[in-house]
Amino acid sequence: MRPEAASAAPQRFNNRQVIHLQGLRFKANLGILDFERTGPQPIQVDAEVNLGALPIVARDADIGRVLDYRRIRAAIIDECTTEHTDLVEALVGKLSNRLMSLTGVVGVRVKLTKLEIFPDCEVAVSSETGIW
Repeated sequence: MRPEAASAAPQRFNNRQVIHLQGLRFKANLGILDFERTGPQPIQVDAEVNLGALPIVARDADIGRVLDYRRIRAAIIDECTTEHTDLVEALVGKLSNRLMSLTGVVGVRVKLTKLEIFPDCEVAVSSETGIW
């Protein structure tokens, strides 16, 4: 068999499948400053969810066989809006734990940005958990 024929065989598994949610913006009760305790403030969450090596989906498949990214989005919004959290670092930790608890997730990268904390810049905290 020719070497190029062996490499042309269809792959059955990918090396790593990652779901990316970028620029998810909503309001959350977050912060220790007095004005942050009076109401929600705009934040942005970017998340990468590592599902590890998975069978390649070569054609349309049943949504029940993959992690539905709507569940990731809903988990992020729920975790950030359920209660007031003082520290960004604590909320990033809660988000990481929540996303790691989803079926099939082996790694999570989360970045949470406070969009209007300062007039001249945004502030973000990121975390990486699990296998990458």
